Amino acid sequence: MVTPLDGLPKIGAPATRALAEAGYDSLRQLAGVPHAELASLHGMGPKALRLIAQALDEYGLALG
Repeated sequence: MVTPLDGLPKIGAPATRALAEAGYDSLRQLAGVPHAELASLHGMGPKALRLIAQALDEYGLALG
């Protein structure tokens, strides 16, 4: 069964591409990743970071 942790939240095309280029293709993979690391990706903005953090929080997970 596929869960929301197996995909990425709706964060916009530039941020989604940035995550894919960095090798992230699921929300589960982002748990524990340092905020600064994601923020440094080209195309990743504050809104996308906030949405990722909120999506992780729904499952009791967080960025590093």
